[in-house]
Amino acid sequence: MKRPADPSRVGSLLAWARNRLEGLEAAHPAQDARELLEWVAKTDSIWRIKEPIEPELAERFYNAVELRASRIPLQRITGRMYFRGLTLHSAEQVFICRPETEIVAGIGIEAARQVIAEQGTVRIVDLCTGSGAIAIACATELPEAQVWAVELAQEAFALAQRNIETLVPSRVQLLRGDATHPRTLADLDGRIDIVISNPPYVPADEAPTQVEAGFDPPLALFGGGEAGMDIPRGIICRAAGLLKEGGLLVLEHSASQAALMREAARETGFIEVFTKKDLAGAPRALVATRGRISQ
Repeated sequence: MKRPADPSRVGSLLAWARNRLEGLEAAHPAQDARELLEWVAKTDSIWRIKEPIEPELAERFYNAVELRASRIPLQRITGRMYFRGLTLHSAEQVFICRPETEIVAGIGIEAARQVIAEQGTVRIVDLCTGSGAIAIACATELPEAQVWAVELAQEAFALAQRNIETLVPSRVQLLRGDATHPRTLADLDGRIDIVISNPPYVPADEAPTQVEAGFDPPLALFGGGEAGMDIPRGIICRAAGLLKEGGLLVLEHSASQAALMREAARETGFIEVFTKKDLAGAPRALVATRGRISQ
């Protein structure tokens, strides 16, 4: 595609990039163009970019746009991603935050606010934290909260550690381990108010077909077993151990798994079990209350 006639102007570069990215699956041409230009200019606003633009900066912008046009996710190019108003580091081999998960986190955060109103504090565990997004959002939006997070994959654990140190140092206790193992955070059993989790849950027959989804590691996507329920069932069981009576589990899942998730929760001793929809109206999250704990 022919480059802009006047590459020294912000508007000219943005117009070229929007045209270059038009029609690209999963792209938002205007938004992507703006973010790429801000990234190469090392600023958080295009209004801070001085004109005339240096040729070297324009060249870096062209290269970044071509990477995006080749369907590399924006977050993989810039090394950053956004979640509930936060800017997090992104990394290879770590799941990219999705808007759906912001809704799931919000359900848990609103429930936590009610707990804080009643008892002054709240204890939250984020199982399968990935980049640390949910745990960090909880720590940021709920100053009264105590937050723990668990991640198994080495790359994701390292990224979560980096994001926590950058955004909420000393506010989230991060553990590397299997979030489904009964000994994980066993010292907290029966003491947690809310468990939030976006675990691997994708059923094998729902493998993403978008090119961009191929950049996410399979370990972070597929739930295993029939209908992708192996890991989610393990999360439900571990949450049942961690939660106090009346504690809440919020668990992200595929739209096809809603009934299976409710069934698994009831079988594990949860009550008041229901499904919350995302903004598109799709069944997106299991919400379940921990029932009476046998003594």
